Amino acid sequence: METRPYVSWDLIGDFMTAAFKAAGLPEEDAKICADVLMESDRRGIESHGTNRFKPIYIDRINAGILNPVTNYEVIKETPTTIVADAHDGMGMVASYKMMESLIEKAKLYGLSAGAIRNSSHYGIAGYWAMMASKEGLLGITGTNARASIAPTFGVENMMGTNPLTFAFPTDEDFPFVLDCATSIVQRGRIEYYAREGRPTPAGTVIANDGSALTDSAYILKALTEGTAALAPLGGIGEDLAGYKGYGYAAVVEILSAALANGLFMKDLTNKDENGEKRPYHLGHFFIVINPDFFLGGDTFRKTTGDILRALRASKKAPGETRIYTAGEKEWDVWLERKDKGVPMGAGVQKDFIEVRDFYHLPFTFPFEK
Repeated sequence: METRPYVSWDLIGDFMTAAFKAAGLPEEDAKICADVLMESDRRGIESHGTNRFKPIYIDRINAGILNPVTNYEVIKETPTTIVADAHDGMGMVASYKMMESLIEKAKLYGLSAGAIRNSSHYGIAGYWAMMASKEGLLGITGTNARASIAPTFGVENMMGTNPLTFAFPTDEDFPFVLDCATSIVQRGRIEYYAREGRPTPAGTVIANDGSALTDSAYILKALTEGTAALAPLGGIGEDLAGYKGYGYAAVVEILSAALANGLFMKDLTNKDENGEKRPYHLGHFFIVINPDFFLGGDTFRKTTGDILRALRASKKAPGETRIYTAGEKEWDVWLERKDKGVPMGAGVQKDFIEVRDFYHLPFTFPFEK
């Protein structure tokens, strides 16, 4: 049972928008960023929602390594492709502008793709893929990130958690959305564990000596120092096919960097050669497909729905009562939270109060009473 206090969506949205504006974002950009973070919490992906509002965005702006005003520059454009430079601005704002353009291109030409370099954390990848699915299109996206994953048979953190994400429209109330990292556990989840004082599951993080780590706060420090790494999907070695997760992480790294001639792997760090803080210079890629240019949107949605319904109706393991398809659990979370708001733990409560007081914003939160 949920024991954390709920805060209304309107209050959370208004507060984060006001705080982003106080940090220097234009109003429309502030609204975009607030909505992306709320979408994470709407879907129960708390590792990327309000949990990251202060440490990943507000703190980085105040540290001078994230530009609040996003200079989104289109470097090259064709009827179906875009390459852009975010100039170390808000990754969520640059991605929103990219997806708006790609959706229009896909509606006209059937397919579109884009890549962004010199960007920053763009929130949950599913937000960008779902921008397409809400328009009846197929959305695919991925992003590189600071080095966290070790390659199979290695212990050095070389690649980011690099999500490979898909959103497809269906004939049901919710889309098919597969939004997950190519590591067993992503850094954001470990950040969440650390904030909540919880251990990281054994077997998901390895030290340089090959031992398993579970202390979440220590893991975050070790990942930054390069003395620990996340295991790819499948786990350590080849016995459980960890090489598959390693391979998919490499695919995301290549598409996020090579299409836009951006930085990759060890260069995605917030420290320069003198140890001074700097922007991360991340890269993202996006693909949009219009099913009307195949056999039609209705056909695609029904066939997709039929596949998902068949999967859910298949024989269940002993003791199990339900089989899920990707995006279904997140839809259930939204149905549970849509009238209640965001459940907010002590760590995020503290962040919100600190940000409010720092910017002298006129907000009172229900958890203060």
